[in-house]
Amino acid sequence: MRTARRWYAVLGVVALFGAACGGGTGDGGGEGGGGEAPEVISTIGETEGALNLIAWPGYTEDGWVQPFQDETGCQVQVTYGNTSDEMVNLMRQNGGADFDGVSASGDASNRLIAAGDVAAIDVTTLFPDYASVQPALQSPPHNTVDGYHYGVPYMWGPNFLMYNPDEVTTAPTSWDVVFETTIDGQPNPYAGRITAYDSPIYIADAALYLKTHQPDLGITDPYALTTEQLDAAVELLKQQATMVGKYWAVYTDEIDGFDNGDMVIGTAWPVNQQYVTGVPVESVTPVEGVTGWADTWMMSSNAPHPNCMLKWMEYTLRADVQTQVAEFYGATPSNAAACAQLNADLGDAAALYHCGDDAYLSSIYLWRTPLAACGDGREDCTDYTVWTQKWQEIRG
Repeated sequence: MRTARRWYAVLGVVALFGAACGGGTGDGGGEGGGGEAPEVISTIGETEGALNLIAWPGYTEDGWVQPFQDETGCQVQVTYGNTSDEMVNLMRQNGGADFDGVSASGDASNRLIAAGDVAAIDVTTLFPDYASVQPALQSPPHNTVDGYHYGVPYMWGPNFLMYNPDEVTTAPTSWDVVFETTIDGQPNPYAGRITAYDSPIYIADAALYLKTHQPDLGITDPYALTTEQLDAAVELLKQQATMVGKYWAVYTDEIDGFDNGDMVIGTAWPVNQQYVTGVPVESVTPVEGVTGWADTWMMSSNAPHPNCMLKWMEYTLRADVQTQVAEFYGATPSNAAACAQLNADLGDAAALYHCGDDAYLSSIYLWRTPLAACGDGREDCTDYTVWTQKWQEIRG
């Protein structure tokens, strides 16, 4: 397979941008709590011999799964999820007793926490490597609520702007090329071949664009939108929909779309860029900033093999494991201790991973489930249910 390095080559601009973007991830504490204190798991017992996981494709490859099985005796079975909504639904099957854990992104993790689907874990007691996790990921709001941790961080990365330079001959610097129907007074030249992520959480990308271009809306957090702010983002997305040739939710759909020429520009994940082979592709972080994702291994509250899951969480935090996953998948490790090996393996290219760079990570607006509680004391924000309804309107 091709290496995961190329997507970072265009991200040098991010270093210049990071300070201006501000604290996208927010500080710890989380949202959605306020109920009874959860029971916190603080010990690991005898392993059960099996482990049933839900994971993003590419997160559970033999190179690191087999050594885990050899070490623990826990035989791993994986069901792959292509969207966060799919993962949430899988985790809730059979009262949560079908699976032990999930590699949840931030647009799933808060929903799982709020519904009691996942267990609180004493991560600092159970997992020695937690001390090496980047500060921005030690208690982020997408997996830490009222000071309780609901999992351990894995990989993270941006939702950048990807384009085919043979078709987009002037490197874009703004998201206007995917949102606006006119560019410099002329019709958008990419209309019909623009792509966008097919999920309600993509509303945050429009909100982030409006944060810069319509400051009177007062958007400070693209995941905490009042009705007025949400409506403005929805209108922008309805405008964009007239120019979108195809949306993508399964990442291979975007890969295929760029390879066959149906898509020439749009939001993308690093792994998408890694596997486009039919055409040249480049990526950039626009001046308005980017959303992004930081995935968390979370354990079901009704896990059939809880001790194997705890062992998996401990194992996936290790620096050597995270280095291997990062180099395979094209993402960045959460454990900063992984950076030394990453640097040694990749040389000059490793600098563009921003491994251990907390300022850069904090500049990304990481996915977080929208809640009615805005997170700043206000209670007038729109929740994910409303976002889902609005997304159905956008998609028609």
